[in-house]
This record gives sequence, C-alpha cells and structure tokens, in this order.
Amino acid sequence: MTSDALRPRRRPRRGVSVIGVLGELLITAGLLVVLFLGWQVWWNDIVVGGQQATAAQELTEQWGPIESAPTPDPSADPQDYGDPVVSAVAAEHSGFATIYVPRFGADWQRVVGEGVDMSEVLNDTTLGVGHYEGTQMPGEVGNFAVAAHRQTHGGSFNQINQLAVGDPIYVATADGFYTYRYRSTEYVLPTGVGVLDPVPQVENAQAGDRIITLTACNPLFSTAERIVAYGVMESWQPRSAGPPAEIAHFFSGAA
Repeated sequence: MTSDALRPRRRPRRGVSVIGVLGELLITAGLLVVLFLGWQVWWNDIVVGGQQATAAQELTEQWGPIESAPTPDPSADPQDYGDPVVSAVAAEHSGFATIYVPRFGADWQRVVGEGVDMSEVLNDTTLGVGHYEGTQMPGEVGNFAVAAHRQTHGGSFNQINQLAVGDPIYVATADGFYTYRYRSTEYVLPTGVGVLDPVPQVENAQAGDRIITLTACNPLFSTAERIVAYGVMESWQPRSAGPPAEIAHFFSGAA
C-alpha cells in the first residue's frame, strides 16, 4: 500500500451560491434594522427623555426659590386663591411652563414650549411638549392644548392611553401651580382640529371651564389618527403657597 493511499481524500469545494450570499446579506440587514429600531425607539427615548426632564428641572430653578413655602398637606382641602394668574403668551419656541403627570412616572417632568413645530419643539432635547398656538394659556378659561410624541424624541406622551379618571395633571409656571384632573379620551383623525376649540369639538361655543387637552399620534408607530386626553382645572396656587404635595419633591431644592 502506498503512502498516497493513506492520505484522506479532499472533498470537492462547493461553489459560493448567489442565493446563499444574498440570504446572509438579508439576515445582516435585518439585524441592523432591529438594532436601529431598538436604539431609536427604546434607548434614544431614554436618553432624550432624561435630557428633557433635566431641562424641566433647570427651568424651575431659573424661576427662583419659593420663599417660605409651607409644608404641603395632601389631606387638606385646596385653598381658594381666587382667579388664577394667566401668563402672557411666550415667545415662539421658548419654554414657559413645566408639566407633571404622575401616571407617567414619579420622576416624569417636561418643559412646555410655545408652538408645535417638529424640529424646534417636539423633537427638541430640552422641550418635547408643545403648546398649540392660539389656544389658551395655563389657568385661562378655555382650552390649554398641548402635543407630544408617543415614540422617539423622548416619547413624552407614551403612556397617554393609560390615564385614569381623576388622575392629576400639574402645570407650573413662574406665577404658580395649576392642578387639572383627567376626565376622558377620544380618538380623531389628524384633521380633527375641533379638539383645539375653547370648548373642544363645539365650534364657536362660549367657554366656561378651564380645560387641558393632551394630544399625540395613535396608534404607536403610526400617524393614522390622534389620541386626545381631556382634563378640567381643579385648583391653582401661587408659588408663594408652594407646590402641590404630589410634586413637591421636584421643588425641594427651590424652597
């Protein structure tokens, strides 16, 4: 037997299949798409949401300390401070208020900017919530209407569909604190601008209530319709009275 007979026979090399290469490329592309979506929808929202929350904290500090504010008593009935102070309309794209929705998380806070321009307000890392121009200001009789994304750019209103009747929605300005209570939700087409009327969905009606309206795209990952959450103002208090008990921790360094 020769030494050649003991050598293992080499298997013939298979040619590279075009279909095989294409399949590997598609798998790689699919993984890249999944990674990008994970970054855009999940990680990016965490990072940008954190930046927007920090900006809200910084804005409240710019308003100055709360002088001699009493310790909030959550069991006490709201004190009547008369008609709420209504701020003048802010400059376009500037932040003029902060908003707090405990249902969205104990540490959730955002700046409200004037206007709903995508690049300048809703996609901004220091704003994220926009006030519809022409609607009322916080505490004003009529409709204080705001908008935000549910996904990407901080996803500020991601949990808007989870609001429960009676949930508080707090708005703070340099003048004071405005407490609204969530009442109801409806779904409209993007053309349903009646939700921005002083009396939502009732054209030319005379407003008597102080309403807040939160709007966002719906369903998730789609702009097919809008989800709209309504609330009615329950009370207001000047900065000198201190913040409502449920959001006092945001202002503990400003007292």
